[in-house]
Amino acid sequence: MDHRTLPDLERSIEIFFAQGSAALGNAEAETAFRHLRDALEAGEIRAAEPDAAQATGWRVNAWVKRGILLGFRLGHLVSMNNGSFVDKNTYPSRTFSAEEAIRIVPGGSSVRSGAYLAKSVVCMPPMYVNVGAYVDEGTMVDSHALVGSCAQIGKRVHLSAAAQIGGVLEPVNASPVIIEDDALIGGNTGVYEGTIVRAKAVLAAGTVLTRGTPVYDLVRGEVYRATAETPLIIPSGAVVVPGARAIAHGKGQEWGLSLATPVIVKYRDEKTELSLALEDLLR
Repeated sequence: MDHRTLPDLERSIEIFFAQGSAALGNAEAETAFRHLRDALEAGEIRAAEPDAAQATGWRVNAWVKRGILLGFRLGHLVSMNNGSFVDKNTYPSRTFSAEEAIRIVPGGSSVRSGAYLAKSVVCMPPMYVNVGAYVDEGTMVDSHALVGSCAQIGKRVHLSAAAQIGGVLEPVNASPVIIEDDALIGGNTGVYEGTIVRAKAVLAAGTVLTRGTPVYDLVRGEVYRATAETPLIIPSGAVVVPGARAIAHGKGQEWGLSLATPVIVKYRDEKTELSLALEDLLR
């Protein structure tokens, strides 16, 4: 099959994915997958991409996720790195050259093949970027941070130490976690289940966001929740901190318990910008 154009590649991936186990050992299927993996690493295709026509501003490319799953199906276990790792031969660790202008500091980090890192990305050890992820220019992935499969990270984002950015491959039409440009994701945060963090938002250390998490906006007097059609979306410039909400009935009230609840306490201003000036020095 011809994979010279994007529609050709999409058509091939859809055909071979639909074949299930019948695609095993098919040289054409393996070639189509390798073209997909190369295009992911080059940033030519993405599991999700900006699209102003969509309600969330993002479009999920389900066929790309099917292609990633096809790679797992086609692969077999092999020993890698002199026996240090055993994984599917279709997904070895990526290697980099100085010409790519990506800074990967020594010390136990790994980027899986099929992930895209743009120039001027900084990776502090140890960290991990999984297949299908997209990490844009000027972003720092700090120590013990995870960028999950198909997660989309914008420009000049700081994923602080131990930040966990969840990934999603299945269901293939589900939106991955998306962190837009200039966001600051604090240490020990967790962003999961397709949450979208808009540009310039700040998540304070320890904030956890999931599809079932309500976020209380003290500034605008609103509560943000995911719906059946859309994920949880954090507004642009919001500063989110961990909070608590009292249980107002039953044993929870009797025992004086409360539930963890993220709270928007302000929106980014000049003072917030000054507090983030250290980011440029770190880069």
